[in-house]
Formats: sequence, C-alpha cells, structure tokens
Amino acid sequence: MTIAYIAEIIGKAGVYSFKKGLAELKNQRKIDFVIACADGVTGGAGLGRNHAGYLRKIGADVLTTGDCCFFKKDMVENFDKIPYVLRPDNLTSSAPGYGSRIFKAGNIKVAVASLLGQSGFLRLHADNPFARIPIMLERMHQETPIVIIDFHASTTAEKIMFLQAARGQSSAVIGSHFKVQTADEGIFDGTAYITDAGRTGSINSVGGLDAETKIRELRSGIPEWSAEAWDKPEMQGLIIEIHESGRSKSIERIKIALPEADRERDGQN
Repeated sequence: MTIAYIAEIIGKAGVYSFKKGLAELKNQRKIDFVIACADGVTGGAGLGRNHAGYLRKIGADVLTTGDCCFFKKDMVENFDKIPYVLRPDNLTSSAPGYGSRIFKAGNIKVAVASLLGQSGFLRLHADNPFARIPIMLERMHQETPIVIIDFHASTTAEKIMFLQAARGQSSAVIGSHFKVQTADEGIFDGTAYITDAGRTGSINSVGGLDAETKIRELRSGIPEWSAEAWDKPEMQGLIIEIHESGRSKSIERIKIALPEADRERDGQN
C-alpha cells in the first residue's frame, strides 16, 4: 500500500497548500491513505475543530498533533468525539482524546500513533516515549503489522535514538516539529525514517510564520504572536510504500510548489 504523509500544515497558507497540493499529488500517484500533521493549522499554533473537519473533508484520513495539541479550546472539548485527530500517546491517561488508533485503508488495517519527545518543550510535558514504545507496539501488532509513528520532537539526537528503538518493529518513524525538511530519509530494517518531513505552507518564512515579526521578537526579547506568512506556498511530505508484512519498501520526499494564493478566496478556511 502507498501512504502519503503531509508535513506540518501551518496557517491558512498551509490549508491552501494542502488542498491544492494533495489534489495534484493524487492525480499523479495512487495514494491509499493520507496522514497529515496538523499541529500548527489554526493561527500557526494548534488545531481548531472547524479546521479539523475541513482537512478531513478535503482528503486527510488521520491528523496528528504535537506540543500544541491543547492550544484550541474547541478541540480540547471535542477530542473524544473526533477519533481521526490524534494527540500524543505518551500524555497522562487523564488527557482527552486518543494518541494511537487503528484505521482502515480499504480492507487493510493501518495503525497510526503520535508521540511527543521530552527535550525542549516548556508548555506540555509527556511521559518517556522510549518506555511507551514496546507497550504501544505490542498492542498495535495484535491488530495489524502496519504501524506508522509520528514522532514530534525538538532535537535530532532524540529522533535518531527513537528510530533505533523502533527500527524493525514499526513500518515508519516520521519526525515532525522542525518544520524544515531534512534529506536523511531511508529504510532501516524495514522501517522508513526521516528526521523531519518539513512543512506545508509558506516556505519563504520562519516556520511558516512572518519572518519580520520573528526577527523583531529575537532582537527585543519580547514575545509576539506572529502573523501567518503567504510567500512561496508549498506542500511537503513523504510517500511511503509498505508491504503487507508491515515492512516499508521505499520512502520518497515530496515538495509540490503551488501558485500564490488568492487570500480572499483560498485562505478563508
């Protein structure tokens, strides 16, 4: 089967890029299942309920989140009712929502999990993801050999260590949160891996947000809520081919450049 993973969608430009880019990708390739990282969709940080529904409508089968999963109140209140949106699996058991689930792509079962790293996150603290791996994988393998893990982490070292802990036991370990696509994709004992899949939205920006605002923030030391950027929209991500045994056969980085958006029309969602 062929899985498309769409890198973190940032703001309205990201929603526009996802909508246009996914349609173009599906015209070119046979895609069986679509996973999208949605941690920065609404205002560049977090995911609102309306955006979740819209992304599902235009083609996402699963939406993963990370450290911004609880930033939007309307999503926090509805996590338990929206099973296609995953918050990190290694949060406290009292957290709302699901961190891992079994989905269907036609007649094939696909397990998808989101996990949060431990380094660099100040607002949200998770349990040790390395301790969670064997428990989570054992449970998922009872249902299907195909297991995709979105590892949302801040440091390269932690992501590479996570690959070593999960290699040969999962179909894919996909790094997110950097929002800059790395060029280290590969297959390791049947596990597809990349340190970071990149971002979907404005590429001429700082992580999809307005560069001038971020620079001013760094110079002054005064936190600012950055405006969303629109320059050079692009959809980034991965195409992963997985054998029915659960072992990945190939991993390919994708970058689909898109025309400048009509903000009044395409950025309203």
